[in-house]
Amino acid sequence: MSEEVLAIRHLSVTLHRDGIAKLVLENVSLTVGAGEIVGIVGESGSGKSTIGHAVQGLLPQGSQPGLSGSILLAGEEIAGASPVRLRGVRRTIVRAIPQDPLSALNPTMTIGDQLRESTKEPDILDWLQRTGLPDAKGIAASFPHRLSGGQRQRVLIAMAMMAGPKLLIADEPTTALDASIQAEILDLLRRAAREQNVAILFITHDLGVAAGLADRLVVLHGGRVVEVGPIRDVIKDPGHPYTAGLLAARFDLRTERRHPLPTLPAPNGSSAEFSQGCNYVPRCPIAKLECASCVPALRGHPHHPGLVACLFPGRANNLAKPQPLEPWPARYIDRDDVALKFFKIAKSFPVGGRSFWSSQFRLVLKSVDLSISRGECVALLGNSGAGKSTLLKIAAGLLQPDGGYVFRTDDRPQVVFQDAVSSLTPWLTVGEQIGERLRRSGMRPRELTRRVEEAMEMVELEPALLNVLPADLSVGQCQRAVVARAVVVPPKLLLCDEPISAMDASLSAAMLNLFGRLRRRLDMATLFVTHDLAAARIVADRIAVLREGEIVIDVEPDTRSLATLVSSPGLATNLVGGAKR
Repeated sequence: MSEEVLAIRHLSVTLHRDGIAKLVLENVSLTVGAGEIVGIVGESGSGKSTIGHAVQGLLPQGSQPGLSGSILLAGEEIAGASPVRLRGVRRTIVRAIPQDPLSALNPTMTIGDQLRESTKEPDILDWLQRTGLPDAKGIAASFPHRLSGGQRQRVLIAMAMMAGPKLLIADEPTTALDASIQAEILDLLRRAAREQNVAILFITHDLGVAAGLADRLVVLHGGRVVEVGPIRDVIKDPGHPYTAGLLAARFDLRTERRHPLPTLPAPNGSSAEFSQGCNYVPRCPIAKLECASCVPALRGHPHHPGLVACLFPGRANNLAKPQPLEPWPARYIDRDDVALKFFKIAKSFPVGGRSFWSSQFRLVLKSVDLSISRGECVALLGNSGAGKSTLLKIAAGLLQPDGGYVFRTDDRPQVVFQDAVSSLTPWLTVGEQIGERLRRSGMRPRELTRRVEEAMEMVELEPALLNVLPADLSVGQCQRAVVARAVVVPPKLLLCDEPISAMDASLSAAMLNLFGRLRRRLDMATLFVTHDLAAARIVADRIAVLREGEIVIDVEPDTRSLATLVSSPGLATNLVGGAKR
């Protein structure tokens, strides 16, 4: 038994919003030993990140956090510790890899200056290279906005590892990375645990990633721990129906794409409240009357050493998999009706410092040719930093190419960005933001509200959220609100930049189903940027791969074409791993 670096006992956290207290975590207990990797999985809003924030003493003070229970870090009780002591703990004992790589970096400082500020480690270039970043010297001299999302994430990983912490909290550290870089980062974390004896709390929505890294798994639902156990045992024989549902909702390269994907039942409003019983009851296929009357304690799994918070442990793995839905309706794509066309697109960016000081440039796009017909969806894949988002911004008119030209039938294409929360204005209600594009039409208020409600219904967003602020929405609800804003005036061209990268498998499946329905209903062309080949295969009519500034593969996602894609030298490692959800 390794030394316990982190021991959480009976932790409960209450946050206040608009004067109303909400219990976010209830009676959570877990441990992480030196050299051990413990994965925490669950849907968006389950409380995973709140555990990490509580351990660091970073619960949002504006929400008047209430905390009870014990948090022992390297033998020291930090629950209720002073801000001065917590700052010392964050500097010497615990480091974190945050989920949002852009907001975590100082936009006014170069990467190198930020790395030197955070640690006394002299060789910052070596650490940048260890995380798989090419041209470490150029990266160190650059400002954060010059880097892709995946590059910024790797910088934060280097920053955390350089400090040599006893505990590393990795909060969704691989969501913005392609499969090859993801594998390198996971190997880096694995070596840190084994060789440097670092305890790692790995927070993720991806059971596949957790299965390849963690020693033990903690499954969280509605702020409660519902299952704990050795990772292989939990994956092979889940004891809780929620765990079984998460596993069943995964999709990969073998998933049937002719019909919508099966998903977990939508959360019922009452399931989010901590009632007298199991909070999974409204979604559970094996629930009995007694499940609603008592909160089940963790008890032994009948087939392995794990623990399950269920009155009927071990029955979950016998549940029938969700039945396929009705097939998608047939569609016709007119190849002569082009909605978007790139011709010999070239784009470069200055390397290091501000653009007007730099004499060196990095060529991102060399000569890109690609076209999308009306009603067609093209998925654009490529490794981190390949230029996928740059090409999408050129399509949107947010960037001008250095060479070539862009043809599009829609002068105002709509964009669904990767970070849905940040792309919503925090002080405007959901209804105000969805209806923003209708205000100049001279439409009467009643008609405008009707159109907004129709858009919300189209994306399966509850009408009750019309007057709610984005802060009160889950990640999935924010993404649906962004999509509703984009389609309230049906566009001819929709541009999606990694719209499911931060979502769990069930929510990802639900969003892919949503895009499938909207494309068929609105007959719009779609450019879908992703690093996940499985998602690309399901959502797209064609898959294009961007590499070294050019489109190197453009195929349809049928079995033969997909086999050609994954067997291509240099591409299989980058892409196929992303399909292993």
